[in-house]
Amino acid sequence: MAVISLGEVSAQLIEVKGTVVDNKNNPLIGCNITVKGTKDGTITDIKGAYSIQVAKGGILCFSYIGYETVEVIVKSEEINVVMKESAKDVLEQVVVSGTGRQKKLTVTGALTSVRVEELRHAGLTNALAGGVGGVIGINSEEYKPINENGYKEVSDAPLSTFSIDVDAASYSNMRRFINRGELPPTDAVRTEELVNYFTYEYPKPTGDDPVKITIEAGDCPWNTTHRLVRIGLKAKEIPTDNLPASNLVFLIDVSGSMWGKERLDLVKSSLKMLVNNLRDKDKVAIVTYAGSADVKMESVSGSDKQKIREAIDELVARGSTAGGKGIQLAYSIAKKNFISNGNNRIILCSDGDFNVGVSSEKGLEQLIEKERKSGVFLTVLGYGMGNYKDSKIQTLAEKGNGNHAYIDNLQEANRVLVGEFGGTLHTVAKDVKLQVEFNPALVQTYRLIGYESRLLKDEDFNNDAKDAGDMGAGHTVTALYEVIPVGVKNDYVGKVDDLKYQEKEKTIVKPTGSNELLTVKLRYKSPDKDKSKKMDLPFVDPKGNNVSSDFKFASAVAMFGQLLRNSDFKGDATYDKVIDLAKQGLDNDEKGYRREFVRLVEAAKGLDTDN
Repeated sequence: MAVISLGEVSAQLIEVKGTVVDNKNNPLIGCNITVKGTKDGTITDIKGAYSIQVAKGGILCFSYIGYETVEVIVKSEEINVVMKESAKDVLEQVVVSGTGRQKKLTVTGALTSVRVEELRHAGLTNALAGGVGGVIGINSEEYKPINENGYKEVSDAPLSTFSIDVDAASYSNMRRFINRGELPPTDAVRTEELVNYFTYEYPKPTGDDPVKITIEAGDCPWNTTHRLVRIGLKAKEIPTDNLPASNLVFLIDVSGSMWGKERLDLVKSSLKMLVNNLRDKDKVAIVTYAGSADVKMESVSGSDKQKIREAIDELVARGSTAGGKGIQLAYSIAKKNFISNGNNRIILCSDGDFNVGVSSEKGLEQLIEKERKSGVFLTVLGYGMGNYKDSKIQTLAEKGNGNHAYIDNLQEANRVLVGEFGGTLHTVAKDVKLQVEFNPALVQTYRLIGYESRLLKDEDFNNDAKDAGDMGAGHTVTALYEVIPVGVKNDYVGKVDDLKYQEKEKTIVKPTGSNELLTVKLRYKSPDKDKSKKMDLPFVDPKGNNVSSDFKFASAVAMFGQLLRNSDFKGDATYDKVIDLAKQGLDNDEKGYRREFVRLVEAAKGLDTDN
């Protein structure tokens, strides 16, 4: 270990800046820098640069996988460090993080001879680093495993029940990977979230119900002998000026793992965009958490924009991540300032890298389930890369009566917090559930595309105690079913041998004579009510393929999701088919999101060596 003395010790707090490079003068991206004896720390950016507040005479520790740790006694405001490769095996080195010493993550797969220089330039070390507050290592992002929905026989399962999902986080996260020149991990691709990233021209509600159902069917693009059914929901729109007053709590993760331009700096820019849209009747408080949770700013009027911006500007990333304490404090502040008949909501900004207190997915789920009964809703905005814990973020959003977006750039922040202000922050229908009944005279098997984490038991549909998804003002929701009609060859449902010890009576289907393909039932609650209302809409398949441009585009996105997942049900899907179909659905593209999608598919085609 090298120790560099820079003079006498004093207690004055100064801002130290500098760069960290290797012995070939290459910048070390994501080098861990901690203040010895504390939980304060940061990491270097893509240029190897860093900035940190430290007392004069304090000791800065510089650590990086495969390099000797360097300790520097602080006297100067500029400290540049050259790090030397360690003789230790890079794959067994213990690294220093903001929360203590931890073993780096295991590298999976076969490895022969690996040089640190090769790992760094391949983007497999600190390009995927968790930074301070997490372990610098490989593959530290976390996603829930997805067991893709298979086909169900109508004779055995005539009902399909699930909670709606308005989240679109998977799309912007997928975009982040492709823009970096990588295909996303399979479990990072939630097909329904890709489809629901886009808005569609569904008819608006006109009656007392705040939601309207629309149904359309056409040929399935990846298997033309099958039918594809699109179920669309549209929530009522409310002009911004007419939206109820908002009681908002910005809950901001300021732990060390949030340091950097694409983490806390992006959070600050995002929230200031939202602040610009606040009205005088709105209220905002700010709660932060790192090693502990604190009230950064008590609730103030939305008219006091300068004070809110200044409080946001003062935020600095350091320390470990006590997310559970932060959530509890935020709910306490929200309940303290509760507005009856208003929009009471926490906006959580985090990478999900909780590591102090309540931090497991189960623990967070139990915490949120308890707090959501307060009438306070939750919006979760995910940030960061390399250490992004999507699985925890998704749990919070699904269990907390809220929604979930991943912010990969300022344009996405503008889309979520400004362009879709009402839909993101103002709920018009909560606990929205769908139940589809298929007619066995016309449908032999079906499968729901996506929504794997939102499936419900059939009896949950009528159970008002069962939580489900929420819809904001102006939101649209799309669900797609692939249907195999009666009489079409079915290679997807296997045959089971007859039982030896008992006889199973075959279900006798007695057709009712109806020509309806299916019926969609929907349940929802008003935001301030606990009793649900029911809607239903039958659908007769017009046959043929006279479908809307929105139908074509949504089916192209679903086909793309199945290609990224290498789905067992992708049929004869190809990237070229996705591109061709998507180009037929560019009518409703005022902001260019659909054209951006086509460019992403073209890029993914070049990255996918298996297709």
